[in-house]
Amino acid sequence: MNLQTLHKIHYGVFIVSSRKGENLNGQIANTVFQISATPPTIAISINKENLTHQYIKESNVFSISILSTEAPMTFIGRFGFRSGRTTDKFKDVEYKVGTTGAPIVLEHSVGYIEAEVIGSLDVATHTVFVGKVVDAEILNEKEPMTYEYYHKIKRGLTPKSAPTYIEAKTKEPTE
Repeated sequence: MNLQTLHKIHYGVFIVSSRKGENLNGQIANTVFQISATPPTIAISINKENLTHQYIKESNVFSISILSTEAPMTFIGRFGFRSGRTTDKFKDVEYKVGTTGAPIVLEHSVGYIEAEVIGSLDVATHTVFVGKVVDAEILNEKEPMTYEYYHKIKRGLTPKSAPTYIEAKTKEPTE
């Protein structure tokens, strides 16, 4: 079985954020998809070990900021390769608090979606949260970043906690 085939599925690059009381956290995610149009419903897949998972589980709200191709790797790294347990990811970042109380990253975003959790599915290392869309706005007409663009143009890596991570196989030595 060639698991690289899964990389042919189209993904975007997003910041999924939530809150726990006054505390805010967000993370890079690539697994965001629309479930239905009426009512507008969206789903996300979040690693159970991530702080954002804990915040979504407790608050039952999340936001999705859709990143543009102009987002620099340092910005993506802030939300993707640092833990909110040790770093204030929102320090010096342009954001607003949405109608759900979840933070919405405005910087380097083309739009955002806010949702209230209406269901979830336990999937081994991840939870798929299903949310009723309560707000959504287009911020500008810049190009949204795809996961392919992130890998090929930005030369980004896939962390082990991502749902799309596939462990590289070591090649057998040849004689």
